[in-house]
Amino acid sequence: MTAKLPGEASPRKILAINVSRIGDTLLAVPALRALAKAWPEAQLTVLGHPKRVEVLEHLPFIRKVGSITKHRARFMGRLPGHSYDLALVWGHDHALIEYALRVSRRVVAFRQHRSDLDKRLHRVVDEAPQYTEHAVDSGLRLTQALGIAPDGRRLQFAVTDAECQQAKAVLAAKHLQGRTPLIGLKVASFPTKAYRDWPEAHFVDLCRRVAAAYPGAGFAIFGGADEQDRIARIQNALPDMPVAGLVGLSLREAGAVMALLDAYVGVDTGPTHIMGCFDIPIVGLFHCKLPRRLYGPLDHPYDFCLDHPRAGKDCDETTPMGELDVDTVFARLTEALAARQAHKDTP
Repeated sequence: MTAKLPGEASPRKILAINVSRIGDTLLAVPALRALAKAWPEAQLTVLGHPKRVEVLEHLPFIRKVGSITKHRARFMGRLPGHSYDLALVWGHDHALIEYALRVSRRVVAFRQHRSDLDKRLHRVVDEAPQYTEHAVDSGLRLTQALGIAPDGRRLQFAVTDAECQQAKAVLAAKHLQGRTPLIGLKVASFPTKAYRDWPEAHFVDLCRRVAAAYPGAGFAIFGGADEQDRIARIQNALPDMPVAGLVGLSLREAGAVMALLDAYVGVDTGPTHIMGCFDIPIVGLFHCKLPRRLYGPLDHPYDFCLDHPRAGKDCDETTPMGELDVDTVFARLTEALAARQAHKDTP
């Protein structure tokens, strides 16, 4: 059913602004999908972080994907008139709110705690108390404020045929093509959340156990340039094993390779959310401060994610991620691979 704004015709042009990290960009996808389902004839434009918004490209319900920053927003939308009938803004960058107010007739956003902005919003949405609600549900608060029901809570990433072929070439160049099972690894988060990182020695031990149980296995480690040394240390500790570092791939290139994996083990960070878009077993490793109930994959058919053993107990940033032991992760990965094989064997 097509939704309607009170007393108004259905919007023809909708703007969504979400300038955030990789994970938070993807975690708003269910809300974007709900918008598109509510107004299927509307043109949905999404603006996001210049280095991260590409994860939304080629999604069928988004007409246009573009970039914006809070600094550029101050100089945009200065011509008279409104380009959009409705805008939704995630986050609390006042420059982005003000830009949306200049270009859209109606704006929905979280409470900005600035009366001159809040009183100009079409809907002022209150957030749940910190650490009480899954990030997907937090994003859906904006659409639900318009009376729009969710259209599932699953994340999405669309891989094109050309990107798939390029990903196969990457695996061939790294001597991983034909390796079974092909396991993806994400061994580090970003520096400000390093407490979420599982120890390098644990990843080395895990790879050795997998190789012993599955002699044809191969490993692809995803990461940026700042993780190159860490990835090299893991490779050097496994000199006789097919362990390839996929450093420097774009988000779209990494996503296309992820779509070819048999399973994935990774810490809680942006690429792990990309991996959660595919129907491939995922073993996400979640720190007790930010457990899977807040950021884990939803509506996923092969969710084998693990919480830190102190989840729900006393925990802070000093709680070592290494307390999640290799035995537990290997057992979970074994379950994941069995589920993958059972799916392949199903007629």
